[in-house]
Amino acid sequence: MPKPLSKPNLKLTLPSSDEESVAKFLTVSGTFKVGDLLVNKDGLRIVSENGEVQPPLVKPSDNQLSLADLDTIKVIGKGSGGIVQLVRHKFTGQFFAIKVIQMNVLESVRRQIAQELKINQSSQSPFIVVWYQSFYDNGVISIIMEYMDGGSLSDFLRHVKTIPEPYLAVICKQVLKGLIYLHHEKHIIHRDLKPSNILINHAGEVKITDFGVSTILASTSCQRDTFVGTCNYMSPERISGGTYGLKSDIWSLGIVLLECASGYFPYMPPHEQGQWVNFYELLEAIVDQPPPCAPSDQFSPEFCSFISACVQKDPKNRKSAPELLKHPFVNMYRDLDINLASYFTTAGSPLATF
Repeated sequence: MPKPLSKPNLKLTLPSSDEESVAKFLTVSGTFKVGDLLVNKDGLRIVSENGEVQPPLVKPSDNQLSLADLDTIKVIGKGSGGIVQLVRHKFTGQFFAIKVIQMNVLESVRRQIAQELKINQSSQSPFIVVWYQSFYDNGVISIIMEYMDGGSLSDFLRHVKTIPEPYLAVICKQVLKGLIYLHHEKHIIHRDLKPSNILINHAGEVKITDFGVSTILASTSCQRDTFVGTCNYMSPERISGGTYGLKSDIWSLGIVLLECASGYFPYMPPHEQGQWVNFYELLEAIVDQPPPCAPSDQFSPEFCSFISACVQKDPKNRKSAPELLKHPFVNMYRDLDINLASYFTTAGSPLATF
């Protein structure tokens, strides 16, 4: 597919020796700067020690994108972090997704988000949704991302109810490769792995999204006495407010896979309405109850073993992503030549139509 048209890269020079002038520039131009990172309506850039603003930070193989060159098609997602719009490039016809985030948050949170933008846009993995460019203008961050036309696993589950083990093994393998990249190459904890943050497309690709920015925003708005859906997939050590690390994502992966396989969230609420209405009830269930397991009369021993390896309550006893990639469940169906592209297209909804 053709890439968006290039635009000339402009360089700005800030009077770094004059702090008042720099501050004034940042206010007038609608820009915020954290360390060597600067984000404004022209994109995300790195500022050198002498005050020179480098060209927009994009991946080497990409041409520069501009918001003015994108036509909005429709809103395709809403969440605590903002809304997601489907857009089309005016000149090439290429589709992108844009996450729009209102930045009416504390300065400390803005600083966190700025650093996460830098990390995300430097990430390059076939198992992570691509972030092409970020813009800041009039109190709003706009993030141009890769468009995954199959939607999320959450969307997909609403149509298929459950995912058979052979397909789940192939999905799991791609998610694990994404986690290996985040954990061991970028040293990032996702913190919010759930079905709605695992995206698919009709080419059979499975990619992780929404690490960093949305999680920061959600965590700052979450009240402990208010139920927040994202807490469902938190590990015991995280939901109880304790210290957590990379393996908190492994717990979340186990819960996600068990939900995909069984068709229901593993922790059933004690209410007739079928949903958790109190954060503390959910916390007590995850922390005090035995971890969930895959019923041995419904699933293969390999799948049951994989889930058990993920949802150990003590994170020290959980397997790491590289260890799980070698687990028998992940590779037991490889001789069947599973075609995820066909499965996503025939079993899912036509989410790519407009």
